[in-house]
Amino acid sequence: MIEPVAIPAATPLPRRSLQSQVVWGQRIVTVGGQAPVRVQSMTNTDTVDVIGTAIQVKELALAGSELVRLTVNTPEAAAAVPHIRDQLDKMGVDVPLIGDFHYNGHRLLSDHPACAEALSKYRINPGNVGKGDKHDKQFTQMIEAALRWDKPVRIGVNWGSLDQELLARLMDENAHRPQPWDAKQVMYEALITSAIDSAQLAQKLGMAPQQIMLSCKVSGVQDLISVYRELSQRCNHPLHLGLTEAGMGTKGTVASATAMSILLQEGIGDTIRVSLTPQPGESRTQEVVIASEILQSLGLRTFVPSVTACPGCGRTTSTTFQELAKKIDDYLRAQ
Repeated sequence: MIEPVAIPAATPLPRRSLQSQVVWGQRIVTVGGQAPVRVQSMTNTDTVDVIGTAIQVKELALAGSELVRLTVNTPEAAAAVPHIRDQLDKMGVDVPLIGDFHYNGHRLLSDHPACAEALSKYRINPGNVGKGDKHDKQFTQMIEAALRWDKPVRIGVNWGSLDQELLARLMDENAHRPQPWDAKQVMYEALITSAIDSAQLAQKLGMAPQQIMLSCKVSGVQDLISVYRELSQRCNHPLHLGLTEAGMGTKGTVASATAMSILLQEGIGDTIRVSLTPQPGESRTQEVVIASEILQSLGLRTFVPSVTACPGCGRTTSTTFQELAKKIDDYLRAQ
């Protein structure tokens, strides 16, 4: 007879990243290290609409988003950012704002210092900061702005806007290997190389390693797992997890939960965002609810009391338990 042994509890592995801070006023959100895995979200309003954007940021923050990202894509949007921040401060909403820049971020941060100051963090995509000789120059300008205003950055690589010059170089190198990798492996390497090379350049320019967060977003579950496992082995920067273009409804929810749960269980990931395409008429806050549920289901965070309810079967003839469970769940979430 086999002697039984105590079965160890399944617990996520400890994270290995540096600890960063995202600050607005007296509000300090720690990211990485032993800090809780943070929930992020992003507005889908026109940033120029100051009141509409401020209202949505407030809704996201009340739903549990600890960091909220805004699109800053035009001079008008950059000019609106400090007014959005003012509106939030008047409403007592101190959630830090992240500026999401593409193509012209170097100019916007330089031409609109009030925007650069009002944001708590900058997201830089190295795939679209400029081509050729302009790439390093414009990337440098954005890092210099972050240093000037003492802001952390997220270097966010995305498979849909990958640096094509880097990808072409890696494909050429791959062609000369005795046993070439397949195309997907080359893409993985291009994503990781883009992130790490950019982080190294930022450090050369004077940015502290803990103030640099990285992400390498793809839209396939297995691809995301492979990329982040390798990325986490090559650096100790805080990592932002998210399945880009996850989709709508059930598909986006399941795909995001599957990919991120596996990585979080392995101790990989310091902030998460569930990038859902909202159903028609659905609140933007749904992505925050799902991100919170992922963390709570894994035992990494506790946001609300968990309601345990019977799923129903052929032995149940009443809907009372369904109605009661929904009322309790809605009440707890509202509280």
